[in-house]
Amino acid sequence: MAQNARLDHRDPLVFDTHELGRRPGALQRLTRTVDAPRDLGIADVIGVPEGAPVELELRLESVLEGVLVTGTARAKAEGECVRCLEPLERQLVADFQEMFSYPDADDRGRPKAEPGDDAEDDEDTLYLEDGMFDLEPVLRDAVVLALPMQPVCQEDCPGLCPECGVRLADDPDHHHDAVDIRWAALQGLAGSLESGEKDEMSGGAPQSARADEKQEK
Repeated sequence: MAQNARLDHRDPLVFDTHELGRRPGALQRLTRTVDAPRDLGIADVIGVPEGAPVELELRLESVLEGVLVTGTARAKAEGECVRCLEPLERQLVADFQEMFSYPDADDRGRPKAEPGDDAEDDEDTLYLEDGMFDLEPVLRDAVVLALPMQPVCQEDCPGLCPECGVRLADDPDHHHDAVDIRWAALQGLAGSLESGEKDEMSGGAPQSARADEKQEK
């Protein structure tokens, strides 16, 4: 990856490594609570709401080629159960480790004159800029990996009734009587016959019978 754009030291996800002094083996531990950036998570599935607190614990270690950052992010993620569509919450714990390289050093820590001109540079390399690094892209990747792709409110969530949409966890005995389409026509005919019998029992004689009765008179 190309070197970072100009970093703003006021950004809560930008960290300064000057205290390490570019001394291999030097360590620094940091804790910081930041507001979650926008779209932190899996779009339309589950994620950390924008502005929600994210607790960071970081370990910065100076090595020959740069600064090795190891850390953990903790936050509360919100989403929707993929089975029953009910809202859900999850405690997120995302671990990560990333190397931020010195822009003027090769992979063995030796100075190089023009790092940007090396065609073999790894496109995924993250660089320090003026001794600072931006944790946001690393945090985003870690959060996505830590979240479930298909979150459920509970492991045995039965979901929704495919016929009427009722949440089955609220009505375990919910069911619909299955009708075999092969018998549907016969059931309709039986219903018609039953209606005819009820009419006769209520005194309603067929028209042909009433006509015969008038002729006899």
